[in-house]
Amino acid sequence: MEKSILKEVLLEQDKKTDVSGIQRSLMKKIAEYGKSPFVIIISGIRRCGKSTLMNRIKTRDSYYVNFDDERFINFDVNDFQKLYELLIELFGEKNIFLFDEIQNIPGWERFVRRLHDAGKKIYVTGSNATILSKELGTHLTGRNISFQLYPFSFREYLDMEKYGIDFLDASDALDKLTSVEKSKIKHMFNKYLKEGGFPEFVKTKKDEYLKNVYENIIYRDIITRYGLTKEKPIKETVYFAVSNIGKEISFNTIKKLTGLTSATTIKEYFEYLENSYLVFLISRYDVSLKKQAYYNKKAYFIDSGMARVIGFRASEDKGRVLENLVFLELKRKNCEIYFHRQKKECDFLVRQGINIVKAIQVTCYLEENKDREIAGLLEALNSHDLKEGLILTLDEEYEIKKDNKKITVMPVWKWMLENV
Repeated sequence: MEKSILKEVLLEQDKKTDVSGIQRSLMKKIAEYGKSPFVIIISGIRRCGKSTLMNRIKTRDSYYVNFDDERFINFDVNDFQKLYELLIELFGEKNIFLFDEIQNIPGWERFVRRLHDAGKKIYVTGSNATILSKELGTHLTGRNISFQLYPFSFREYLDMEKYGIDFLDASDALDKLTSVEKSKIKHMFNKYLKEGGFPEFVKTKKDEYLKNVYENIIYRDIITRYGLTKEKPIKETVYFAVSNIGKEISFNTIKKLTGLTSATTIKEYFEYLENSYLVFLISRYDVSLKKQAYYNKKAYFIDSGMARVIGFRASEDKGRVLENLVFLELKRKNCEIYFHRQKKECDFLVRQGINIVKAIQVTCYLEENKDREIAGLLEALNSHDLKEGLILTLDEEYEIKKDNKKITVMPVWKWMLENV
């Protein structure tokens, strides 16, 4: 890369400091490692707010370089020394390096390792989970801490929409809400269900923006990165997954739908989609890993707003969208998630270590399917020797005692605000 162009980019990027929007909850966790020697890795889907987060971390003692700029197209690993020297020349010597979308540059991990060995503090963002982990595992094993950033949580959404939520910081605040305050929060939650949490969309409300982000991910993070020769099969795979959120899916079914000859190819497609944080699969729980691999999976999507824009639904299907929100909230908490199915079904199991520690059922209106939902949850509780279970609903709240088990029924919005 020509030195003059690189210099121009660095000067331009140094002037840009976008700290608009809100304070992300992940910042608190990242700040805990601010003085540690670890390389901080922040990964997540495109446009979920990683660059804004980096600008909030930025101080006078830090450099910022965003590699997701078309002028870096000819930049390679041999240019990193030139970059380092130019940063010092332009801005003086500093000890903190902020690198945005650095996975675009093959071999980047060697340069980061060199900076780390020199005692520098490094923050890195990227939009591809596997590439980051593979490269980190090769050159930075034991030297990094990884975080995942997702689109806005409900609490962050309320903050972005300038809904006064400071009072919610009190431990019992949700139990003291007036009926009017509850109605306002429910109204906002219904908007959140429809709009999702991509920061720019929350500001603009333009469906075209979500379509453009989706197309960007498909072409840049999947088709180009993995060298796919056809776009139709991968798009049909996404369309099927997003139109069947929370349902069991078969790779063979999608193989026939796309016209591909191998279910293994479909499996690889889902790996690409998960790596780019667009679609997630969870397994039916079994103590046998071999059986887990054999069973059908369930698919969930990164954002309810984007799912609405690019998927197909004959009806509003609010129950599936609600289930998807719960899944994403569990992901934000780094939970290891499965689903339960024996004679009955339960939406989510959460595993810690070798044990299942939580069983969660999600339904819009419990009274409409009460026997089925409770039976599925009880079977999951009995299977894993759990004394308490949780049913998350749109608006119902009470407690059930059955078969020596305690079942808490509560609204998803309250659960999401309580579990920050």
